[in-house]
Amino acid sequence: MTKQIQPTNRTSQPPHARALLCIIAALWFAGPAPRALALSSPAQVAPRIANEPFSGTPPRSMIADIAANEIRAIQHTNSYIRYRMHTHDAKGDRVRDIIESKDGAVARLILKDGHPLTAAEDEAERARLNDMLTSPSEFAKHVHNDKTGKKLAVDLISLMPDAMTYTYTPGQPQLPLPKFPRQIVLDYAPNPNWSPPNTTAEALTGLRGRMWIDPKTRDLLRMEGNIFQGVNLGWGMLAHIYPGGTLSLDQVEVGDGRWIFSRFVEQVKVRALMVKSINIDTTIEASDFQPLPGPTSYTDAIHLLLATPLPTRPGTGEAPSPR
Repeated sequence: MTKQIQPTNRTSQPPHARALLCIIAALWFAGPAPRALALSSPAQVAPRIANEPFSGTPPRSMIADIAANEIRAIQHTNSYIRYRMHTHDAKGDRVRDIIESKDGAVARLILKDGHPLTAAEDEAERARLNDMLTSPSEFAKHVHNDKTGKKLAVDLISLMPDAMTYTYTPGQPQLPLPKFPRQIVLDYAPNPNWSPPNTTAEALTGLRGRMWIDPKTRDLLRMEGNIFQGVNLGWGMLAHIYPGGTLSLDQVEVGDGRWIFSRFVEQVKVRALMVKSINIDTTIEASDFQPLPGPTSYTDAIHLLLATPLPTRPGTGEAPSPR
């Protein structure tokens, strides 16, 4: 942002964590609208059902469990996967092959603007990855930024049970997820009795919205919404987030209790460092999840990425496999 405050590396940061970090980076997603919200595509909504509140469990207790699950999803201790991440934003349309190593995630660009990479683009991407192999300090810097970002996200998520008030909202559309036939819907709004402990946490005062939860596992299935009021960070000197920004986030379970985003959409307008207003319009989708048998080093992960043939055409739907 002019100098823009940069979020952590998107290739390694889960969107629900990155979105929280964007609060500090003036790329904040925020929460749903104050009234009932429609899903982004009516075709994705099952008929409304008379689902009842999750009786017997106070909403805050439910949210505390959800927050704990989200923190585990960010940290994903002893869980490693490989997947493709498709990003569409002001920089264009890109697909990356991502491997989570024990040292941190590594990614290789495999498609750009809907087309296979040119020879020159592939050569540049290979050179970038090889530079990471020959310069461990650069990868260490990336890992440090990633860990710092994750800690900030964890700290913010830990505040959510008290920063908001929560209400069960029966009779809402249910997501067409056969694995989760019954979903609990909660609305949330800023808690007027809560005081942000730091500048970063002030951003939570601009959130209100709705989320869909699996009542058995207490995992977040979907969240969507908008920024219902403008928020100043650092009295507006760090950033100002304009009202009206929108967000949708979907998550999936990819095996052994591991959750990760499947789709994340943000449309936000911010002013950073009192200098320049920026419109962020980003869609990120994850697919082709492959649980890995165990931890691998980042160098082995890079070698595996480099050994994998590039797709010859976009949208093959096939998960990457080594040569």
